[in-house]
Amino acid sequence: MSRARGWRWVALAVAAAVFAVFLIAQRQSVTVSYGQSPSSGAGVAEGSAGELGDATVPSADEMTALVKAQPVVRLPGAVAHWDEQRVRAAAGGEDIRILVTPPGLDEAERARVRGVEEATVRVIGTQVTGGSYRATADRLPEWRAQFSTGDVTVALVTLISALRKVDAPAEPAAGPQWREPTEAELAPVVTELRRTGRHIGPGATLDDVPQTAATAFPDNRPLVVALARQPYGKALPHYGRALERVFPDTPILVMYGDWIEYSGPRAADFAELAAVTFYSQSGDRISRYAYPQRNILGAYLSRVTDVRYAGLFDRPLPYVPFDPLRVGLPVLPWLFAACVLVFLVLSVRPVARPSSRRRPTAAPARLAALTALAVEQSALTGRDSDAALTRGLTQLAAARTALEEKLPDRHVRRLLDAAEAELDEAGRTMPFKGYRPGEYLRGELS
Repeated sequence: MSRARGWRWVALAVAAAVFAVFLIAQRQSVTVSYGQSPSSGAGVAEGSAGELGDATVPSADEMTALVKAQPVVRLPGAVAHWDEQRVRAAAGGEDIRILVTPPGLDEAERARVRGVEEATVRVIGTQVTGGSYRATADRLPEWRAQFSTGDVTVALVTLISALRKVDAPAEPAAGPQWREPTEAELAPVVTELRRTGRHIGPGATLDDVPQTAATAFPDNRPLVVALARQPYGKALPHYGRALERVFPDTPILVMYGDWIEYSGPRAADFAELAAVTFYSQSGDRISRYAYPQRNILGAYLSRVTDVRYAGLFDRPLPYVPFDPLRVGLPVLPWLFAACVLVFLVLSVRPVARPSSRRRPTAAPARLAALTALAVEQSALTGRDSDAALTRGLTQLAAARTALEEKLPDRHVRRLLDAAEAELDEAGRTMPFKGYRPGEYLRGELS
């Protein structure tokens, strides 16, 4: 069997093995999971979660008359505030009428508000709408300003610019600034946290910490501080940062109205992720309803639980040992195709190559071919090639004798290789092409 034929069958065997491995691997699967998050994601009917407030709105006709009479109408219970100078600049001198209503209106009351066509912009709670547009926050500072102080400046400027079909002006950094709480502010909070683990400030609606705190923070129950919505335009006291120094390595949740600020372990990795995922999904409902703080905190803790069960907070991902099959599996189809291609090329090559171009490989045929070449070289030889030709003829004679005496094939091939090398050296000095063994034995000489 020739070397090419041997490689051809090797390629076919490898292709078959790769194909078998690939088929068997299709039944294998590995799933790594922390399990189903126990948080509840079921929806609730309107009014069943305490989100409807006590405030109401007048009839559509009465609100229409109010809007016609003045550019900004603020109904009792409204909580939204804004930077009047920036909003006035965004209006650009146009007649922009703003109707501001309290949060927690039911669907019928919201429909009456939407029916006031004279209002260019309608603000329900802190949800800003106008025409067919709705402006929503998409950055943490904006969410913090909206839910902690009722600041809707950015949303108003964005919506008014959209209604006027102009680019919104470049906005300064949104959101209230932080300040250190005073000793008088901090002392009662620390005392209450040490006693009960929670502090409920004046005006806050939190009555108790939801049980979901145990699943959100199973290693260390969090401390909770609930404060009322903070005054617009004032810096927020950063209780979390101050309490970290008093309660190190303890999760701390501070509610400023509807905004939840996390401080404590892994805050740099976790706080922003939890806030963005929670308020980006729930912010629209929180903005227009009057949820009790307990409900908002419970929903936030459920989101923390989901994040924890995703392996992103305070839980290392499970170790997965290196699996060469899983890593190499995508390569197997390409390896199979390459092996089949090699097999086909090696199979077609001998058929496609003319028989006149094949070199003789059997020892007797090779001896006869090299002898014929030596005879032709002897007629053309010159002084430079005599020695090489003579050595070649000597090796050919030795090879002929070895064949006649039935010496081992390896010995015969070694003699023929030596003879071919000498004849190749002699052929390089010939005045004509085609007298080197590599060309002559393939039938190049006509």
